[in-house]
Amino acid sequence: MRLDDERESSHYEVQDGRGGGFGGGGLGGGLGMLLPLIGSRFGCGGIVVVLIIMVVMGMNPLSLIGGGGGGQQVQTERPATSELSAVQRTSLQVLGSTERRWADIFRAQGQDYPPPTLVFYNQSGQSGCGAAMSAMGPFYCPADQRIYLDTDFFREMETKFSAPGDFPIGYIIAHEVGHHIQTITGEADRIRKAQQRASEADGNALQVKMELQADCYAGVWAARDTNLMEAGDLEEGMRAAEAIGDDTLQKAAGRRPVPESFTHGTSAQRMQWLRKGLETGDPAQCDTFGGAI
Repeated sequence: MRLDDERESSHYEVQDGRGGGFGGGGLGGGLGMLLPLIGSRFGCGGIVVVLIIMVVMGMNPLSLIGGGGGGQQVQTERPATSELSAVQRTSLQVLGSTERRWADIFRAQGQDYPPPTLVFYNQSGQSGCGAAMSAMGPFYCPADQRIYLDTDFFREMETKFSAPGDFPIGYIIAHEVGHHIQTITGEADRIRKAQQRASEADGNALQVKMELQADCYAGVWAARDTNLMEAGDLEEGMRAAEAIGDDTLQKAAGRRPVPESFTHGTSAQRMQWLRKGLETGDPAQCDTFGGAI
């Protein structure tokens, strides 16, 4: 991506949770919200794994639901961008680009676009939905409209998922911005209510459509900011989308893919909807709920 001339977003925070322990304070307040977020990303097995990791690291698992002693003691700062790492500055350039593109789209509809805040943390932090942990990967918390990111995840994308390059950084952040779009338009709330009435399999299917729509929205962002795209970026994005498909991840874990357990979509579906956003640049084409995916 060509980011040299891209303005960095001013909507960011840095959390330092190295004070250790889970005591009083923190950002709390998203009672019970983070467990569904983990479940949607990793399934029930993922919730168990995250809880085990928390115990091993000396954390209080009750912090995931905002109880049992409150949240992690963290310090939230907003240092100058010159003090941030290169990957953090790149992330803020991407976020700034998404702000401008989505502001254009909302303005065309006579609406204002309220941008999300990007929160950087190291290993562990605290979100409005409960504890933030690097094992959970990047996530969007609708309770405080913030994206939580341990930038070590991008190193994992390169080493574990074989998806190197800078476009995967843009794809991941723009995907989480897609969840922000779903929140401020009311789509996310509508789907969560439908999931509460659905069976586990049907609820997972709705979550897949949510994730694929966010993939499509990521493609819309990239299509709208053509100055960013360089030769090879599309291929990098497709490799990243393929690497994090549910079927590919389950196979890599030595498991037989179980479609009923998918929460993000297959590799083919993720590539399909990212590409659709890239080719159309039209968020109206991202209606994953209107038919077959």
